[in-house]
Amino acid sequence: MLDFLSRTQSRDCEGVSRRDFLRVGAIGASGLSLPWLLQQRSLGETAGYLRDKSVVMLFLSGGASHIETFNPNMQGPAPSRSTTGEVATTVPGTTFGGTFPLLAKHAHQMALVRSFHHPIGGHTQAIVHVLTGGTDPNGQRQSGFSMGSAYSKLRGANHAETGMPTYSLLNSEEVDPQYRSEHGRVERGSHSGSLGAVSAPFIPGSKGPTVENMKLRISADRLDDRRALLSRIDSARRDVDDVIEYEGAERYTEQAFDVILGSAAEAFDISREDPRLAARYDTSHISVGKKKFRPSQLGRHMLTARRLIEAGCGYVTVHSAGWDMHADGNNPGIVAGMEMLGRPVDRAVSAFVEDLENRGLLDKVLLVITGDFGRTPKVNGRGGRDHWPRLCTLAFAGGGMGRGQVIGRSARDNGQPDSDPVNASHLLATIMHSVFDMGRLRAARGVPRGLLQQLDRPQPIPGLIS
Repeated sequence: MLDFLSRTQSRDCEGVSRRDFLRVGAIGASGLSLPWLLQQRSLGETAGYLRDKSVVMLFLSGGASHIETFNPNMQGPAPSRSTTGEVATTVPGTTFGGTFPLLAKHAHQMALVRSFHHPIGGHTQAIVHVLTGGTDPNGQRQSGFSMGSAYSKLRGANHAETGMPTYSLLNSEEVDPQYRSEHGRVERGSHSGSLGAVSAPFIPGSKGPTVENMKLRISADRLDDRRALLSRIDSARRDVDDVIEYEGAERYTEQAFDVILGSAAEAFDISREDPRLAARYDTSHISVGKKKFRPSQLGRHMLTARRLIEAGCGYVTVHSAGWDMHADGNNPGIVAGMEMLGRPVDRAVSAFVEDLENRGLLDKVLLVITGDFGRTPKVNGRGGRDHWPRLCTLAFAGGGMGRGQVIGRSARDNGQPDSDPVNASHLLATIMHSVFDMGRLRAARGVPRGLLQQLDRPQPIPGLIS
């Protein structure tokens, strides 16, 4: 249920609360709240460092095998070869794992990194480490912030025209205990840290998503009453409070009501799409889980991500759970797991790339595919692979990146980088250099110096940023 009132006084590293960012008034016991809409005026809107680009991060939690995804290594020793075989791609000499035949047709639009690694082998800490782009070096949430939160802080918590949240996380309602654990870990890794609650992700209701928490629950007459009250309160505040700048506040107020009355909910309503396109994305015919199963929602989430980007979101994390393929009581083996989870990725991501290209958006939307870590070069005795952070899955598509290339090379046993090692800080820098003009960002007023130093210190992955 929406509450338009947010009395939270949580403050970020600069001692600024949400209430300081924008006073749209208070509506007493109205039953309306939109805390993610109370924002600062967008620095990126006025400082000129914001590029016309957005990010969709597909996070394969549990630790997707780098071998069965983008580095089949069929010329290497037997244990380090893909157990699902390989498929030829549109880039000569480059192959994908055997469950990615549709995505292989888009290899010329992608960039693969076969030398991505980090030092953390536990799920909870690794997820935090990767999603924060290494700003949390140990993954303990004692420092750092998610990459999406950094983007939100610098662009502003909402789109300047539509009022849509800048940063969103799409999660599924999980029924399997293992998947529920991963659900929470990804939310943990998406935290805003010292950047404050205003930069945290908007996480819609996850039943589909149906956005139950964005539906108006009061009558139109009562809403009109509250709107009139809001206007009177704001008018009084203009007279007594000279600390807050009210210029443009009415525009933000209108954005708030626009979101309440339908614009945000419409972005989540995929019934508005051409049924043929929705069917192209659809992965619900594939059941995912181990002890309990549900239809795969990945296709729906990827289509929703595209709709959110078009509606003004700038950074969307899409979560795909279940990639911890040990072949034990809680997890499938590699072959069964890739059939269950790899096929939805193949279908949904290929549809997403085609959709962006058809809409002329492929250069404006950067797709990042990664996870906690990779999997062991050796297959265990049960037919699974275990945790392996020394080589991890990482791929890009769109966003104006250098395409049709492979960055780095793995050792012959597929266990560690053999050239051009890439770490989480390189990932952070690559994303930030894609969405921001770093020269203008350095010169902009109002950018927290500590944040700028963390974003500007690492170098992007060579060959990806033009």
